[in-house]
Amino acid sequence: MQIQGKYDARVSLSEQMTRAQGLRLKRLSEEAYQPAQYARDLSFSEAARRIQALEAEIELANSF
Repeated sequence: MQIQGKYDARVSLSEQMTRAQGLRLKRLSEEAYQPAQYARDLSFSEAARRIQALEAEIELANSF
């Protein structure tokens, strides 16, 4: 449920993260050497927040 890189605001904040979010979060957490950022039981909104934070961190690291 993505629209131009943003998550659909209509999704309830308590919904379980999607399979796609889980896969992306796992990959990003490994790429950023922060495996603790991934957890199976995250909500949709928490997973989205962690994905955005990891993407920003990776982008910053790649800019050096």
